[in-house]
Amino acid sequence: MINKELIELVHELRALPKETEWVEFKKGNATTNERLGFYIAGLSNAACIANKPYAYLLFGIEDDTHAVCNSTYKFNARKEGGQELELWIRRLLNPSISFQYYVCQYEEGISIEVFKIPAARSQPTSFKNKLKIRIGSNLTDLDKYPDYIRTIYNSEIDWSAAIIKEATLKDLDPIAVKKAREKFKEKSSSKSFYKDIDIWDDLTFLNKAKITIDGQITNTAIVLLGKPESSHFISPAVAQITWKLDTEEKAYQHFEIPLFLTINDVLQRIRNVKYKFFPDNQLIATEVKKYDPESILEALNNCIAHQDYSRFARIVLTEKVNKLIFTSVGSFYEGDAEEYSFGDKTPKKYRNRWLADAMVNLNMIDTLGYGIHKMYRSQRERFFPLPDYRKSTSEEVVLEMYGHTIDENYSKLLIEKKDDLDLTEVILLDKVQKGRGGDLTAEAVKKLRKKKLIEGRKPNYFISAKIAEIINQKAAYTRNKGFDKTYYLDLIEKAIKEHGSVTRQDVNDLLLDKLPDWMSPQQRITKIGHLLSELRTANKIMNQGSKKKSKWVIFQ
Repeated sequence: MINKELIELVHELRALPKETEWVEFKKGNATTNERLGFYIAGLSNAACIANKPYAYLLFGIEDDTHAVCNSTYKFNARKEGGQELELWIRRLLNPSISFQYYVCQYEEGISIEVFKIPAARSQPTSFKNKLKIRIGSNLTDLDKYPDYIRTIYNSEIDWSAAIIKEATLKDLDPIAVKKAREKFKEKSSSKSFYKDIDIWDDLTFLNKAKITIDGQITNTAIVLLGKPESSHFISPAVAQITWKLDTEEKAYQHFEIPLFLTINDVLQRIRNVKYKFFPDNQLIATEVKKYDPESILEALNNCIAHQDYSRFARIVLTEKVNKLIFTSVGSFYEGDAEEYSFGDKTPKKYRNRWLADAMVNLNMIDTLGYGIHKMYRSQRERFFPLPDYRKSTSEEVVLEMYGHTIDENYSKLLIEKKDDLDLTEVILLDKVQKGRGGDLTAEAVKKLRKKKLIEGRKPNYFISAKIAEIINQKAAYTRNKGFDKTYYLDLIEKAIKEHGSVTRQDVNDLLLDKLPDWMSPQQRITKIGHLLSELRTANKIMNQGSKKKSKWVIFQ
């Protein structure tokens, strides 16, 4: 890598969140030779779990602040037992991984040492026969995480393409096979073999659809088309969806294979009533279903396609009063949800390639990365909050799909200004309504402010006066923004003049419910203290009591 590329890489890595497990920052001379070897091995394993091709270790950057502080580590000059440190570490890494070392001249007089470390593949990376991994900001023993070890061993194996020698065509559900052929025919209308599909025997169809391999039953075939009693063929893996009702009423049901058919049964369990909006500029209510059935199926099919079956867990769909929560084990295999929200990112690899291809051929999913984009677009068109993947972790993907408003102002804004907002603005405003203003970049804030869509200070942004006026939400706007400071100062002075004196508690009682809604209770108390201090400094009021038992009077 040339120096310009290294500088760009450093910028990208410094912009990542603090707890990014496949990146480690060190300042100065902050590690021993042995610990460096453990870090290289641990980061290699962490990159595999995070589905990243490389991990990075950088010397010359503060871990907490990501501030550049120059490196004094000098890796090339270090030795261990008379041997060059690099050779010593490479000799003790197993399997041998070709990590790369660079020195980045970041600024004049400031250098950063960069280790680019390949992710572990098919086998955990060890150093001195010890397995390590970075969890959060800590380097720890990989042996504590058997699921991660299993994931690393399976990282180059497509579980879904594995052949089950004992299984035969008789172990597949004939109704599921028939329906699958119909869907395959719909998908293949432009293919040269289209007219022959109906006369193929079942094995020919299953081979063409990439469900079986050379007439042999695969794990994919059992997951999608297997009879319920055939589930033992993939054991201890689990191909099951659990629907759980978690409201005032409680209920649950397990849905077994063939998942190609049973996802429709799951859909029928969801209580999909209609929801009404009452826009201020329309006489007739806007009515939509709580959930878009296509989006539900898209989410369920994504769970089936991308689940990490080596973790032996079921897919769970939890139905709350106002949202659906889809949970499947295994992290995003490439990228994250937000990268797919605009529909212009195409994944290059899949955890279950054979299964994903089969589901594409049966028109269950697409592999161009449009699925999440379609869900975003559907929620926008239905005026609800956008799909939310924030609760996803390195161990599971969690999707929250809203069937209810969070901030009615946001929904009315989508109804009344739907032609004026692009998807980027809708996504950014969605973060504001969910209290995630702190996630907005400076550029995003600038974009929203330019169109006068938001006001407030980071992270407490809220809907702007312009939009509040458009959608007749002036009172809500005032509750968020608060009154001018002079209003609060005048209230305090007026109260003292009317009563002769007031205590701090009196002032709190007077102002607490008049301060902006976005303020926390502690922020409100602090604000009142600042107002009293400002009046005191201006010689308008004085405290004749003590700090603990104040008695505020007009300054004489």
